[in-house]
Amino acid sequence: MAADLIPQLKQEILASDAKSASRTVTQLRGHTSRARNAAEDPLWVLASGLPWVGANLGAISEVARSADDVSSLGLTPLVNVFESLDWDSLTPSDSGTDLGPLRTAAPSVASAAYAVRTSSERLQGIDTTQLLPQVAKPLQDAAAELKQATGALDTAADAAQLLPAMLGGDGARNYLLIIQNNAETRASGGIPGALATLTLDKGRLSLGAQSSAVDVGSMSPPVLVDDQQQQIYSTRLGKYMQDVNLTPDFPTAAATAQKMWERKTGQRVDGVLSIDPVVLGYVLDVTGPVILNGPELMEAEAVGLPSELNGGNVVPTLLSDVYAKIQKPKQQDVYFAGVAKEIFVALSSGKGESKGLIQGLTKGTEEGRVLVWSANSSEQMLISKYRLSGSVEGQSISPAEFGVYFNDGTGAKMDYYVKRTVKLIKECPADGYEQTTVRVTSTNTAPDDAATSLPAYVTGAGAFGIAPGMVQTNVVAYGPAQANVESANVDGQKTPFAPYIHANRPVGVVAQQLAPGESKTVDFTFGKIVQHTEPNVVVTPTVQQVKDVILPTENASCDQGQ
Repeated sequence: MAADLIPQLKQEILASDAKSASRTVTQLRGHTSRARNAAEDPLWVLASGLPWVGANLGAISEVARSADDVSSLGLTPLVNVFESLDWDSLTPSDSGTDLGPLRTAAPSVASAAYAVRTSSERLQGIDTTQLLPQVAKPLQDAAAELKQATGALDTAADAAQLLPAMLGGDGARNYLLIIQNNAETRASGGIPGALATLTLDKGRLSLGAQSSAVDVGSMSPPVLVDDQQQQIYSTRLGKYMQDVNLTPDFPTAAATAQKMWERKTGQRVDGVLSIDPVVLGYVLDVTGPVILNGPELMEAEAVGLPSELNGGNVVPTLLSDVYAKIQKPKQQDVYFAGVAKEIFVALSSGKGESKGLIQGLTKGTEEGRVLVWSANSSEQMLISKYRLSGSVEGQSISPAEFGVYFNDGTGAKMDYYVKRTVKLIKECPADGYEQTTVRVTSTNTAPDDAATSLPAYVTGAGAFGIAPGMVQTNVVAYGPAQANVESANVDGQKTPFAPYIHANRPVGVVAQQLAPGESKTVDFTFGKIVQHTEPNVVVTPTVQQVKDVILPTENASCDQGQ
C-alpha cells in the first residue's frame, strides 16, 4: 500500500539516504498510478454519479488523483533535487560553499510545493458530512497530512529562493548582528548588548567589527519611528540602540538599528540578525565547547569566570555570573564580545554537523530567539511570512493571535530572577462575540536580601527610582486585529491600564513592581473578537524555556443561557 511507504520515505530522507528514498518514491509512484487509473475507469466514473454511493466513490477518486499528483509532481522531483544537494556544505563556513545546486533546485521545489498545495486544497474542499465513516476518516487524515506537507514545502521553496542571495551568492552581504541580553528584558527578548558585523560571501562566514549598544551612543535627532509605536514605547525607540526593541515588531527595531549603525559607522548593512545567549547555548550543544583566550579574557578568568563555555554554562555565565564577577560595564562588554567571537569562530570553521545546527537554530526560531530582517524589500516580503521575521502584523500572525511582551523598567539586570507564566482563558461569549483573558503571572525569585547580596549593577542601586532588589516591568498585551481591550486586573482587583492601537491590534499596558519573593497576576480581558478560530499566544523569549512559560489554554465554565 502507498500509505505504508510514507513513514519509510520520511526515515530515509531524515537519514539523508537519497538512493533509498528514490527507490521508495518509484514504488510509491507505481501504487498511486494504478489507483488513479482505476479511479478514472469509465465504469467507476459512471458509478460516481449514483445517489448514496456516488459521493463516496467520487471522494475516493479525488484521493487517488491527489495521491498520484503528490507522488509524481511533488515527491519525484523533490527526491531528485535532494539527491543532487550536499546538505552539509550549505551551512556557512570559513571556506564557503557552492550555492549553484541550491539555486538550480529552487524551481523544482517551488513546483513541488504548488502541486502538493493544489492537491491539499482539492481534498479540503470535499464535503465529508455525507460520506461513510470508512471513507470520511481516511480522507480527513489525508487532507491533514497534505496540509502539513504544504506548509513545509512552501517554507522550503521560500528558503531555496532566499538563501543563495542572502548567503552572498550574488556578492558579499553584510549584516548587523545583535545579541539580546535577556537579563534585562525588551519586548523581542532582551536589551541589545554585544553588536558585530557578519559578512557572508558565497557561503563564507566571517565576523567583522565588534561593538556594543552603549558605544553607538544617542541619536540626535532621533531616528523616525511611526506615531503609533512612538506613542506606546516613547521616542527612546529612535534615540538609543539599547531601546530599539522596546517594540515587539522586529522589522521596526531592525530598520531603526540599521539607520543608527549607519549614522555611527558610515556602513549601511544589508540586514539585521538577532539571537540571544540561549541560542548560543544551542549552537554550543552542537559545536562542542569553546576555549576563550586573549588578555582581557584571561583577566576575566582570574576573577572566576570560566575559560571554557558550553551549552550548559553559557546562559548563567553571560546573564548572571559575569555581573557578579566583573563590576565594570566596559569589561563586561569585552567578555561578552569575546564569548560571541569564539562561538562564531567555531561555527564558521565547520565544527558541528549541519543537521544539528539547523535543528538548534530551528528551535531558537520557534521560540522567537532567532530574528531576521532584510533591507531588500522583496526578500523581506518572503521573510515576513514566517515567525523569524518577528513581525506583529502580516502573514506570520494567525487570526486569533495574542502577544505578551515584557519591557524592563528597573534599568538593571534583575530579569534573570523573574519567572513568568502566560495562559489564555476563553471566556463566555458576550453580545455574540468571543472573549479571551490573557493571564500573566510573574514572580521575583531573587533572594530576600537581594538589595545587599546582589551587585549594584544587577539591582540598579535605585538609579531609576526603583528600590534595589525590586523589579519593575511594563507588561504589554496585544490582542487580535479589531478586538478591544475591555479591562485589566491585578490579583483580581480592577486596575487602570494604558490602551493603545498598533497595526490595527488592541494593546494594553500595565506597569508592575515585584519585591523579592513576590508574585503578581495581571489579567487582560479582550472582547469583540471576530476571529472564531483557536487562539494562540506568543511571548517575549526570556531566560526560561518558552514551553515552561506558555500554559495550555483554559475554557471558562459557562452556565446554560449565558
